[in-house]
Amino acid sequence: MKNKTILAILIVLAVAASGYGAYRLGVQHGKQSVATVSSAAAKDQAANGGQADKKPLYWHDPMVPGQKFDKPGKSPFMDMQLVPVYASEDGDDNRVSISPRLQQNLGIRTALVTTGKLAGSITAVGSVAYNERDVALVQARSNGFLERLYVRAPLDPVRKGQALADLYVPDWIAAQEEFLAARRMPGADTGSLVDAARQRMRLAGMNDGQIRLVETTSKVNAHVTISAPTGGIVAELGAREGMTVTIGTPLFRINGLSTVWINAELPEGVAARVRAGDPVEARVQALPGDVYKGKVGAILPEVNSATRTLRARIELANSNGRLVPGMFASLAFGAGDGPEMLMLPSEAVIQTGTRNVVLLAQADGKFLPAEVEIGNEANGFTEIRKGVSAGQKVVVSGQFLVDSEASLKGATARMGEAPLKQKEQDTPRHHGEGKVEQVGKHEVTISHGPIASLQWGPMTMPFKLPPAGAAVKVKQGDQVDFEFKQLADGGFEITALTPVAKPPAAEHQAMPMSMKGQTQIPRAQEGSKK
Repeated sequence: MKNKTILAILIVLAVAASGYGAYRLGVQHGKQSVATVSSAAAKDQAANGGQADKKPLYWHDPMVPGQKFDKPGKSPFMDMQLVPVYASEDGDDNRVSISPRLQQNLGIRTALVTTGKLAGSITAVGSVAYNERDVALVQARSNGFLERLYVRAPLDPVRKGQALADLYVPDWIAAQEEFLAARRMPGADTGSLVDAARQRMRLAGMNDGQIRLVETTSKVNAHVTISAPTGGIVAELGAREGMTVTIGTPLFRINGLSTVWINAELPEGVAARVRAGDPVEARVQALPGDVYKGKVGAILPEVNSATRTLRARIELANSNGRLVPGMFASLAFGAGDGPEMLMLPSEAVIQTGTRNVVLLAQADGKFLPAEVEIGNEANGFTEIRKGVSAGQKVVVSGQFLVDSEASLKGATARMGEAPLKQKEQDTPRHHGEGKVEQVGKHEVTISHGPIASLQWGPMTMPFKLPPAGAAVKVKQGDQVDFEFKQLADGGFEITALTPVAKPPAAEHQAMPMSMKGQTQIPRAQEGSKK
């Protein structure tokens, strides 16, 4: 019996010892877990830039950033939580800050501003046309009848001197007979009569060769053969056999084909880089493998209102006559060695119609909009004349999302562009009361109450300061009475800003709502009035 009692005591002591060991092990493991969690929280807080210790200015939905909320919650627009917006640490409101994780999600890419030459040739398209300087117009020089036609269809090729048509001219008969009669008259004083008759033949439309033929043959010839003054093709045919012609009737229009023109359409942006005399290589689809070389003859001073292009006239030699009007041609203009210039990818430039903007990528995920002056463009790069410097980073992808956020914060309105002028009488003023949350260089953020004139509810929003600064200096936490107006760009500008002294807490609580903003009457005076 005694041995059993001793055994039971030993078992109890062993169980107690094992329980205490398990308890100590659990305490130690718990301390390690707490330390691990604390370390992770510290790292997360450090990664967030210590924003957990800051007070948010407002909350918003990143997909609808224009709407601001005074407290956190679920977005009424998207199935997501509202995101807090904090005051910037450096107080520079011209910059837009985006977290690296959001930059990766948005696909934001950057590129460097570099110096170099806009290398590469300019390409364009055009069509082959007649050389309008190589045109001959054949007209009837006398009244007559067209007896025979040797060229019967337009676009027929002709050679220089080739017979085109035969004309019968009755008016020549009388002039030629008078000339022959004057030559047969006896006497030494008939020379003047012969010269007068020769002049009348010339006035009738006969040329020197036809007059010599009458002199040598002493026969009347009322027929004339019209010949081609130049080689080429018959572009226009106005003659038919048997027709009656009068002086000045156009019979043939002959275009030479020894040289042709190519009319190329150049965009306005690259037309300034092309000058008369620049070398050009032309290729046509109808003649694969053939390369025709020429020069720019002229840049025509006329812009096509439909395509916004200028026409360049290129003259090409066409010795084999294979280039014919209407052919489609691809042109390559030679690129000269231009000067060194600043340039960046063309996709980085945001063209608003009134200015050109790029977004400069800075440290800590911040972006600064900058207005630039652009020049020529080639091969996906644009010349920058002023606004940035070499080595700076610009956003080339996702910049429109960053620009939208910058516009909401009013950063793009302070890039040196003068604000739009408005007439004072046409700009209404709005009144409000609130608390100053942040004072920047160009803005002041105010948590204000309802604005009846605009049908606004309570909200926190930034207001632009006047160009000369606020009329009264305020600081964060001040209660203010302010007046503002709306600008042409959609922003709001403070016109009057007055600090309001905080009333004592007891008096403020005892004062009825209808008495706020009025002078409180002492009780003794109130009784006497009764």
